[in-house]
Formats: sequence, structure tokens, C-alpha cells
Amino acid sequence: MHLITAILVSSSPISLIAVLSLGFFLGMRHATDADHVIAVSTIVAREKRLGGAAIIGALWGIGHTITILAVGAGIILFTLVIPTRLGLSMEFSVGLMLILLGALNLSGFKRQIQQQAEPAVPEHSHPLTNQPHTHGSADAAMTFADRKFGRWTLYQWARPLVVGLVHGLAGSAAVALLVLTTIHDSHWAIAYLFLFGVGTIAGMMLITLGMASALHYVGHRWQWLNRRLAVATGILSVAFGLFIVYQMGFVHGLLTSHPTWTPE
Repeated sequence: MHLITAILVSSSPISLIAVLSLGFFLGMRHATDADHVIAVSTIVAREKRLGGAAIIGALWGIGHTITILAVGAGIILFTLVIPTRLGLSMEFSVGLMLILLGALNLSGFKRQIQQQAEPAVPEHSHPLTNQPHTHGSADAAMTFADRKFGRWTLYQWARPLVVGLVHGLAGSAAVALLVLTTIHDSHWAIAYLFLFGVGTIAGMMLITLGMASALHYVGHRWQWLNRRLAVATGILSVAFGLFIVYQMGFVHGLLTSHPTWTPE
């Protein structure tokens, strides 16, 4: 942000254009934040297609951008002040999301072990549907949402979008406040936030494509390693989520009587 200030000292429309361009590249860098990469990795670990991975990254980025714009516009245009407990709750929700995503990955691995350990159940058809299936698969302990909606295209799109929306809560206030203190024209400030979001979308698409390419390469050669990578992302996501929950809940005091919060 010091670089933005230095550019603006020279004033002129060219300097503002430079700031907006910088916003795009800072958005790309923002996509590489640890909590963002971990969250997306838990989803990409279950995606086999490169195109699907790119869509996951784009949807995550779109969700993140929607939140950034909504919160940022409120702060910039209406000078909204986010209360300490609300700000901490926004950060806290990201930790809970990471724990949930990691748990889903680990539960999926547990299902695979159970299915491999259980005796094979022959396929058969029901008269009404005439669709073959195995009860061993149907009776596996699955997440309610995955069991009900896992094959729906809308659900597959909504999941990374919702994760992005939640992750946008963490840090959105900080980005908006930094922009507001540097760019005093509200229209330019909103334009900066928009390009920041576009950069985040582009950055996350590149990250998910890179992850999917690596997993695709590994999966063709060492399938056992591919499965363990999915487990590793689940464990890492749960661990990092617990760390954020502890930091926000106790170190910064959300769950105590003396909360303290500084947007970062």
C-alpha cells in the first residue's frame, strides 16, 4: 500500500490508472494467502478435470469478490464501521469453514477405506427405476449435502462460490480501509476493489489449474499418493481452521469479555 501512496503523489489520471493496475496484481497475490489456498485445495483434491478445477477457482474468486465489493462499498460509500465482535466473527467463520472442508475430505477418505474393507455387494436394479446400484455405497456414511445434492451441477458450482463468499469476509474490511485512506475519490476506490477482485479470480484460477495439473500427473502414476494428498489437504485444513478459531476466539477475545480486533 506504500507503493500506491507513492504513485498517487504524482497525481494525474495516469497515476490512478497505475494504481488500478496495481490493484489487479495485488488481487492475484491475495489469492495466494494460506487460508485461501488451503480451502481451495480441499475442493480441487476431489476434482479430476482441469477445466473443472479452473471453474472451481473462478467461482471461489467470484464469491470472494462479491463479499469484498459488498463490505468495501459499505465502508467507502457509507462510512460504515464494523463492530469489533462482528469483525472477529467474520474471521472466526473462515476458521469454521476450513474445519468443515477438511472434515469433508477426511470423511470421504474414510468412506473409501470402509468400501474397500467391506465385502463387495452385487449390483441389482429396482423395478421402479431400473437403475443398478450397490447398497454398500448407498449406506456409506456420507455428508448430508453430498448425499442429496452431490450430482447436481448447481450444487457443485455453489460450493466453491459459498466458500469464496465466506473467505471474503476475512480481510475485506482491511482492504477497503487501506484503499479509503489512499484513494479519496469513492468511484476510483470502488474501481480499485473491483480490479482487486478480478485479480483474485485470475490468481485463484491459476492456482487451481496448477493444483489440478499436479494431481492429474500424480494420479496417473501413483494413485495411492493421490489419495494421501487428499487426506493431507483435509488434515491441513482442519489444523489451520482450528488455529484461526483459537486466534479469533481466545487470543483476540471473541469468546471472552474483552475482544480486540484490527483489520488485517
